[in-house]
Amino acid sequence: MAKKDVNDYIEQGIYGPKETNPEEKRRFLGTYRERVLLALTKKQVMEKGTYPEVEKVLQNHADTVMIVNGKLGYTALSPYTKMAAHYGVHAKRVTNMDKKTDIGLVLAKEYAVNKEIIFIEEQNGNQDEKKEKKPWWKKIFSLN
Repeated sequence: MAKKDVNDYIEQGIYGPKETNPEEKRRFLGTYRERVLLALTKKQVMEKGTYPEVEKVLQNHADTVMIVNGKLGYTALSPYTKMAAHYGVHAKRVTNMDKKTDIGLVLAKEYAVNKEIIFIEEQNGNQDEKKEKKPWWKKIFSLN
């Protein structure tokens, strides 16, 4: 390990401690890509209803943390944060991002999982081919 000199201490005082992959961390709302189980873009979060894939991860991974982009509106985030609360998963809102990100929601662990595919592909085509996205509470209470 290299010795720190006075300049290293001054830089750390001015800029804070050095980070590994700061751009990656900014994109994924403060966590590393290797910890992400599932990520939704801002556009996907803004769509009406919720993605069933989010609920599936919440059901199967109670030790997950939901991180939401606080720059999105309450109406878009509320169904997801309520779903997280229902499954006992902590939801964290991040608003202090330095740079713009395309990510609206992240489900992540506190450790590396190195999941290869973390994004849900948006489906193109007619409405019949699209996934039905019911609100999470309608699925639970079997309401139509």
